[in-house]
Formats: sequence, structure tokens, C-alpha cells
Amino acid sequence: MARIVMKFGGTSMGGIDRIRAVAERVKGEVDKGNDVAVIVSAMAGETDRLVQFCREASSLYDPREYDVVVASGEQVSSGLLAIMLQSMGVQARSWMGWQLPIRTSEAHASARIDDIDADILCKAIEGGNVAVIPGFQGMTEEGRVATLGRGGSDTSAVAIAAAMKADRCDIYTDVDGVYTTDPRIVPRARKLAKITYEEMLELASVGAKVLQTRSVGLAMKCQVPLQVLSSFEDKPGTMIVDEQDIEDSEMEKQLITGIAYDKNEAKVTLTSVADKPGSVSAIFTPLAEANVNVDMIVQNFARETGNTDVTFTVPSDDLAKSLDVLAKAKDEIGYREIAHDTNVCKVSVVGVGMRSHAGVAATMFQTLADRGINIMAITTSEIKVSVLIEEDYTELAVRVLHTAYGLDAEDDAA
Repeated sequence: MARIVMKFGGTSMGGIDRIRAVAERVKGEVDKGNDVAVIVSAMAGETDRLVQFCREASSLYDPREYDVVVASGEQVSSGLLAIMLQSMGVQARSWMGWQLPIRTSEAHASARIDDIDADILCKAIEGGNVAVIPGFQGMTEEGRVATLGRGGSDTSAVAIAAAMKADRCDIYTDVDGVYTTDPRIVPRARKLAKITYEEMLELASVGAKVLQTRSVGLAMKCQVPLQVLSSFEDKPGTMIVDEQDIEDSEMEKQLITGIAYDKNEAKVTLTSVADKPGSVSAIFTPLAEANVNVDMIVQNFARETGNTDVTFTVPSDDLAKSLDVLAKAKDEIGYREIAHDTNVCKVSVVGVGMRSHAGVAATMFQTLADRGINIMAITTSEIKVSVLIEEDYTELAVRVLHTAYGLDAEDDAA
């Protein structure tokens, strides 16, 4: 008998028929003798609808009341799933985040989980009950409902699994696992049986949409085994585990695990910035204070003038805010002009195997050069190399890199 947390996203909960199918899956685990807690998202599209109501009510809405409104979507789906399970003869009840409680920070609409009291929850499931819990929400010290930000139900599931000391956390989505790249771009992409926390974290951070970055980071920190599965097909999923749980032979065989891309990038260039101590700080400090995450950074030195051009990327959604911040700080920074470009894309190769192998970056650069794809910026980590290219070349870049690193599926598996 195992203790399992099952999480179902908005697509999985998108209507009574789909909720019934979710209930059947949950019942299947209960019939195996497992203790089960279920985390649910709001029905597909419901959170967007509730957010729009808030915006229509007031453009300057109170974030505390915003959380009250948007948290109701998960409350509805958790109650419906509990009702459906009861109709199938399964003991079940819903638990709101404040009833456990799930304690969060005071940052409404983007709160972080501080602590979960799992005693009530554990007693419930040990007594044969399935606990159905709305994801995405908790309670502040002031006793107010707080939400975790979009995609926060994945984080809720991992946090509850850690608090319950669950054997596994299963994330059910509309895909059947983690692939070497987006199968819509590369039909020969392969589904991975296993991937390390670090690789999944890097893939999620550079554009892969399978799991929320925060949830993977928390799973790695708390050593919660994750499994990504399809809600709609009975197929093996992808296990996300610690590096030591993957055999050395597997790592040696798979130098690169996956190729990811992210079109939510905007390039910003400041020209003729004085090449002196403090200039770069004058650029990035106000951006940090405005909560803008800067990614790639390139600085060029112009020997004749003693000035430099500084290029960096920010999320596309933060471009307008970034330009405003930099315009206000122009006198302090001392740049001549500011330019921006949204027709860019970040493409990344990820794999723990590159720790012990040379030439990964060189292969990437040569492969792109052979296809006439220019690289505008580069960033690296221990297990990742990312480049910024023109958005129009995204699909070509992903396809040729997928082939170059030997990730294409065999013909009989494609």
C-alpha cells in the first residue's frame, strides 16, 4: 500500500464527464489499497473568467478580494469531485486550504507556501477517506485566502505530498509525459521514462510547459518523486527523480535530455553606456526593484570611445515596464539610445550528461551556423546552454538541434 497525491489540471477537470473520468482514476488507486489525496485545479477557462470579472469590477482591484474571487474556481471543482467519488461508493470529502490549514505568505495573487499542517489530512486518509483539496490557495496569518499565482496547483500538490510524506506525487495533464522536445514541432520527439529534477527544472525555466518551475524546485528540495501522466490515456508517464536514481549507463547514453524554446522573450539594447564601474549596476538595479527578471546579458566594449552597448532580455510581458523604468533612469545610466526587439526566441539544450562531456556548446553553435541561424546572445549553466535567435527560425533550430544530439525516435517508435 502506498500514499499517493494525485493532481488534476484544468483540462482534466473540464466538465462533469471529465470529472467523472477523474473520479474513476482515483477510485482505481483506492481499490488498490492506496491512501489517496487529490489536488484539483479549476475547470479549464474558469480562472480566466474570474480574473476578467475582477478587471471589469475595477482596474485597481484589492488583491485580497481578487484572491477570494479566483480561489472559488478550485473550490467548485473539489466539491464536485468529492460528490462524484461518493456516488461511486468511495468515502471522500473536500478540504479547503484554510481548513487544514495551508499557511502562506502575505503576497496576495503570488503567495508562497510557508507551512502545511498535515495532521488532519493524514488522519482522514488513514481512516479510509479520499481528501480532495483545491490547489492554488492557502491562508495568510491574517486569516485571508491567498492564491499562489497561475499554475500554482502543481506547487500545492508537491507541497502537500511533502507534508504527508507521500510515496509519490502524480501530476495528470493533457500530455502523457515529458518529451525530448515539443512533439508538435518535432514528430520524432521521444517520451522520456525518467528525467532528473535538475533537468526538469532547467527545461521548465526555459520554456517547457509541462510543469510549473516552482513545483519542480520544491520537489527537488523535498525529494518528492514526481510522475507526469495523461488524464486521457492509460500510458506510462515520465518519472522525475533524483540524479542518483538514474543509472550511470542511462546518463552516459543520453548526453542531452531535451530541447526547449521560449518565445516570451524581448531583447533590449542600451547604446553608448559609459564603460566604468557602476554603469551596469545603474541599469539592472532599478529593473530588479521593479521585479523584472533579466535573463541573457551581453556587453560589448567600444575601444575608440570608451563606451559600451549593453544587450539583455526580459519577459515579453515585462517589456513595457522595463522600457519605462530605463527611461526614468536614463540620466543616471547615461545611455544614448534604447532599442528593443520582440521577434526573438530563446532555444536551450539541457542535459546532466554535459557535465562530463566537452563540445556540447560547439555542436549547438555549428549546427545553427550550418543553417544560417545567427546567435544574438548566449547563457550557460552546468547542464544548459541557451541561445537567443530570431523567432522566425525557432522551429528550424529546434528540429536541427534535436537531430544533431541524436534525440530523434527510431522509425518504429516515431
